[in-house]
Amino acid sequence: MPLQTFRYAACGGTSTSLDIAMYAISYNYILHQNPVQTFLGPVSAYTASIFIAFCVSFPTGFFLSRNIVFTESTLHSRVQFFRYFLLVMVCLFLNWIFIKLFVEWLHMWPTIAKIPTTIIVVTFSYLTQKHFTFSTHDSGAVQQETL
Repeated sequence: MPLQTFRYAACGGTSTSLDIAMYAISYNYILHQNPVQTFLGPVSAYTASIFIAFCVSFPTGFFLSRNIVFTESTLHSRVQFFRYFLLVMVCLFLNWIFIKLFVEWLHMWPTIAKIPTTIIVVTFSYLTQKHFTFSTHDSGAVQQETL
């Protein structure tokens, strides 16, 4: 197994475990499985829990990815952060879609539904981080060189 893949698995496993734990704690103990009232109307507890867990997993995941997994990236920190933020927004959306699918259509318990959702989203995230967020070269520079 390549070292980078091992580091991603270790750091990603830590970050993902933290995310799942925060999701379960938020859903069961902070929100007590009750909907949250927002200015747009009620939001289900399982949806709100995704956003609460995000507040913890986003900075943790970026720190681990940047400083342990993808250390050879030549992109500036602000570019990495912006790309990571975009990726995390897509992953947040995917989390929401898959949680809704598993809970509302397949009638899974929300905490259990988080597991297959995480597997799908983590696979997408790794591939995107490796080839976009923390790439070892700026794709713009590569395109200019080939012209």
